[in-house]
Amino acid sequence: MQPGDVAAVVGLVHELAAYEREPDSCLLTTDQLTAALFGPSPALFGHVAEVGGEVVGCALWFLNFSTWRGVHGVYLEDLYVQPAHRGAGLGRALLATLAGVCTERGYARLEWSVLDWNAPSVAFYRGLGAHPMDGWSTFRLDGDALTALGRPAGPGPSTTPASAR
Repeated sequence: MQPGDVAAVVGLVHELAAYEREPDSCLLTTDQLTAALFGPSPALFGHVAEVGGEVVGCALWFLNFSTWRGVHGVYLEDLYVQPAHRGAGLGRALLATLAGVCTERGYARLEWSVLDWNAPSVAFYRGLGAHPMDGWSTFRLDGDALTALGRPAGPGPSTTPASAR
């Protein structure tokens, strides 16, 4: 992915949000994505799929870590190919690129979330050999609950981040 791809990728992320029935929840801007991908310490990475020089698909990902395996993995935040270009192997190519990153770097796994109702994507992923993590639920803390929990507590137990020791 190159800096010149960012505006197209932001558009794709907004298309994905609309597909997932949450268009008003997507607030991503070109400036935000540029900073995340190309700032001084990038923690987000991306690949694009092009047809005729036009960006029509993307994969955005970041590293996670398996404490059980003792190595990193890749968490795929977004995979999206525009509907007119599906079925041409672009989604598979993006996932194969990420699988290659994992194998080349010795990462333990490639994982992502998919909405339960998204049957075409579930079938596509299963066809690649991916399997659901049955018995696990994704939890999210955001908004007021995140703010409340993140407020400094009064006197009592405290923690020190490992990086601060």
